[in-house]
Amino acid sequence: MLAERKKQHLDIVLAGSSVSGSIATGFEAIRFEHVALPEIDMAAIDLSGDFLGKRIAMPFLVSSMTGGAEKAQQINHNIAIACEAIGIPFAVGSQRVAIDTNADWGMNLELRRLAPSVPILANIGAAQLNTGYGLDQARRAVEMIDADALIIHLNPLQEAVQPEGDRDWTGLTQKIGSLCQTLHVPVVVKEVGSGISPSIAATLDAVGVKIIDVAGAGGTSWAAVEALRARTPAEAAVASAFGDWGQPTAWAIAALRKASPHAFIIGSGGIRTGVDAAKAIRIGADLVGQAASVLKSATSSPEDVAEHFKIMSAQLRVACFCTGSATLADLRRARMEAVPFGE
Repeated sequence: MLAERKKQHLDIVLAGSSVSGSIATGFEAIRFEHVALPEIDMAAIDLSGDFLGKRIAMPFLVSSMTGGAEKAQQINHNIAIACEAIGIPFAVGSQRVAIDTNADWGMNLELRRLAPSVPILANIGAAQLNTGYGLDQARRAVEMIDADALIIHLNPLQEAVQPEGDRDWTGLTQKIGSLCQTLHVPVVVKEVGSGISPSIAATLDAVGVKIIDVAGAGGTSWAAVEALRARTPAEAAVASAFGDWGQPTAWAIAALRKASPHAFIIGSGGIRTGVDAAKAIRIGADLVGQAASVLKSATSSPEDVAEHFKIMSAQLRVACFCTGSATLADLRRARMEAVPFGE
């Protein structure tokens, strides 16, 4: 049943169904001040950085998107090959199917063989920590792909509107903290499309979580996805009421950066272009994640995935050039302005 559910999720997103909900990311409400005299060499702009102790060529992350469907094996291989070629990290989807069954769907050491030099992030759901998961399963998730970190994803809204969802979330903060103290790699906590507020980030920081993926609203709405796979009109009605739930991505990034100046923040949720990425970095993201925007190219070939990020990189580079930013550190100081109301 779990594998079939993952397949349905993948098929719905790939079919181009309307799953973005009714909330905007917030990036449309801000713009850079154009610098007509940049005084820098565009070819010399440095987009590189460090993540999980490894050098990456540009500030992008292929976010978790595939978890257990049969076609996920080829998707993960395409992503791994592309990320190694262009020098960016990637995160696998939920490894629950691989851990609970003998079918790993490509979640194995072949990913590390295909991507030996870039950061790879493993992934389990927070809800599973109340259904028998603990340190052993977390270690297995990391070891099966030789990951550099473990993502624990938070998806309470999806679990709440999913007929077969896991809805007992009591005591999870303490259990996440326990993994932070005992696991041999860093723990990353991410939402899946509703945002992580500063208060929740502070709670996570207090138990040892130092990397947060805000995954705000404005991208894929998992409530909308669940509405499309609902078995009855009543189930669809419950899920569809939450299409505008959550904090817009831009708001979530900016609020978290203001509240946690030293946190490592991954900005994701509806980031569709390199200009969106530039805005996310300017308002507080250290790294920018994409999932649904990459999925179609990931089903095709490594070359298509690489081409997608080459375009993203070119767009980001132009944004840097036209703000006079020779580095990402400069971009974080670029002047911005609010878009006048009504535009």
